Amino acid sequence: MIRTTLSAMALVAATTQIVQAQDPVTIDFAYPYASAFDVTFDAILPKFKEKYPHIEVQFRSAYEHYEDGTNTILRESVSDNLPDVTMQGLNRQQILVEKGIAQSLTPFIAQEDAFETDGYHAAMLKLSTFDGDVYGLPFAVSLPVGYYNMDALAHAGVSEAPKTWEDMIGVCQKLIADGSNNPVYWDWAITGNWFLQSLMWTQDKATVENGRLTLDSPEALIALETVKSIVDGCEMKNLTSDQAVASFSAGELPMLFTSTSSVGRVERAKGDFTFATAAFPGLTGTPKGLPAGGNAAMLTSTSDDPEVLAAAWTWLTFITSGEGAAEVAKTTGYMPPNQAANDVILADFYDQNANKRTAVDQLPLLRDWQAYPGANGLAITQVIYEGLEMIATGEADDMEELQEELVEQVNDLLPTN
Repeated sequence: MIRTTLSAMALVAATTQIVQAQDPVTIDFAYPYASAFDVTFDAILPKFKEKYPHIEVQFRSAYEHYEDGTNTILRESVSDNLPDVTMQGLNRQQILVEKGIAQSLTPFIAQEDAFETDGYHAAMLKLSTFDGDVYGLPFAVSLPVGYYNMDALAHAGVSEAPKTWEDMIGVCQKLIADGSNNPVYWDWAITGNWFLQSLMWTQDKATVENGRLTLDSPEALIALETVKSIVDGCEMKNLTSDQAVASFSAGELPMLFTSTSSVGRVERAKGDFTFATAAFPGLTGTPKGLPAGGNAAMLTSTSDDPEVLAAAWTWLTFITSGEGAAEVAKTTGYMPPNQAANDVILADFYDQNANKRTAVDQLPLLRDWQAYPGANGLAITQVIYEGLEMIATGEADDMEELQEELVEQVNDLLPTN
């Protein structure tokens, strides 16, 4: 159902008046991943304040990850303590729409004369569209890529990045022979089972079809077996994502496969070595698809004050378009989902920043980062996480057996109608 309430209509009416407002207006805002986005909002906020000095943006504590962000919003909706604007993972928007927490932005977009020419990518805006209405404006979009310490690879006799996972395991063996005791980290634990979905989309197989998970498919077994081959063939240690990024930046971890979002963080912190990114490997070559990671800005305000609502809309649109969106690319490795930012403000940026261009070159592979159906979507995420953890820790050895266990547990959590 579209949440077109009196407050929404008041927001539409007030949007055109916000620039003229004289009294200070305060809005609450919450976002995930402080380690990635603190520097981004440090860059955005002064530009926003210069243009809208009467709007005070009050930042809440950052969500630890996307699941934490969704759980926090669900709790805050019960306690009537929602922020005015929240950043949510692309695959976590649906539950907020279904529960009536997120407001439809379609009526407000209709009031923006230049909205289409502002350049939001249609394919990315689609990720925030439900039943024909837009509920979020994409802020930062990522794809998985490979991170390489090219000096370490050269010392082991490797001159180019691997194109397949089998090739990558071969590189691991050369690195181990060259003295590395931890040649790679493959970010299995990243939020929302993103890397498992990457292996599914690599085979052009959706993880969710017609409201059911496809974990019982041959493609799912291949995905699990691929994870197992990486863990075993590379003698991979079970790190956290933050530990892996820190280890890579310190020059201790020669290869890392994770979101492009950490490119900026690595470039700011890395030691004295040649750092390069390259396309995400596939099973036999280029993947057939990859899931779009990242997040969108959603309007969750419960205020009935037109000025507060208009200020929230102003902030939401500022951070997702033009200068605001450009800071995403400059400070992280995320891609701004706004054509104006890419073509105008960032006209020469990617030519000068090859490590951040890798994900942009993979945009033709973009697929949905799928949400799991029903009220137990977060619980299903946790079940799959625990299954992958069993592979990473060596607890699970038989992938057919693990597949059967996951299918049984997930089916118990799916909606029955």
